[in-house]
Amino acid sequence: MNVTNQKGMSIGISVAIYQVIKLVLNMILGGGLDTLTLIIGAAAFILAITGIKYGNYAVAIALALIALTNLPANISNIGSNWIYLIEGIIDILAAVVLCTNSDVKEQFSRGLK
Repeated sequence: MNVTNQKGMSIGISVAIYQVIKLVLNMILGGGLDTLTLIIGAAAFILAITGIKYGNYAVAIALALIALTNLPANISNIGSNWIYLIEGIIDILAAVVLCTNSDVKEQFSRGLK
């Protein structure tokens, strides 16, 4: 495990755990297994532990793209999709933290070795 910044690694792992919680919630709500969410969660976890340079940006971009892609449908059907809108907002906030937090940036500063 390559820990450059413990707090930064914890934030990255928190984003991964959130993705797993979101996956389970969506399965309970009848959405089935969302493979993309599972992949993002696994990637966030692995990248947070290894601290691979710019891994935080890769996870943030994936989160933001998914949230922004689903945003119009979630807003237009807000009565039945409010939980998904909240998930999208959390995804955007997580992406912002992954891109702007100095501890996260420090943790994700290792090159491939």
